[in-house]
Amino acid sequence: MNMQIKQSGSHLEIVSFHLGDQEFCIDIMAIREIRGWAPVTPMPHTPPYVLGLINLRGAVIPVIDMACRLGMKMTEPSERSAIIVTDIGGKLVGLLVEQVSDMMTIKNEDLQPPPEIIPEAQRAFCRGIVALEKSMVCFLNLDTVIADELKQAA
Repeated sequence: MNMQIKQSGSHLEIVSFHLGDQEFCIDIMAIREIRGWAPVTPMPHTPPYVLGLINLRGAVIPVIDMACRLGMKMTEPSERSAIIVTDIGGKLVGLLVEQVSDMMTIKNEDLQPPPEIIPEAQRAFCRGIVALEKSMVCFLNLDTVIADELKQAA
């Protein structure tokens, strides 16, 4: 399944963040706000990557540990950690990341498809790869990454 990047214009605005030693990014249009780390209220019988809930000005939203969701070691929240509040399909979801790195504009043609050698289930998490001067950044497909939470909320 080849995921097409659909974006008007010739540029994408992205926000990059760190999880472990890797850098990832998401489309700025999916972001509602970026907040500092705040403790969450755990919920029973949720997957390990669902840390719990926070109250965002009266809206109760789930917070997902993005590192854990992507199969990495769970994030130890610190003063540098952030919760990226996203709006995906009309649902608010908080994403815990180690730290937000940068906001940048890239050209659509600079977004490479994920390598075919990666199994399709894992490749579905990645919209593409952004090759920067000193690093490679995985552009996450949030619809796939949090698909389970969106189905349960529907």
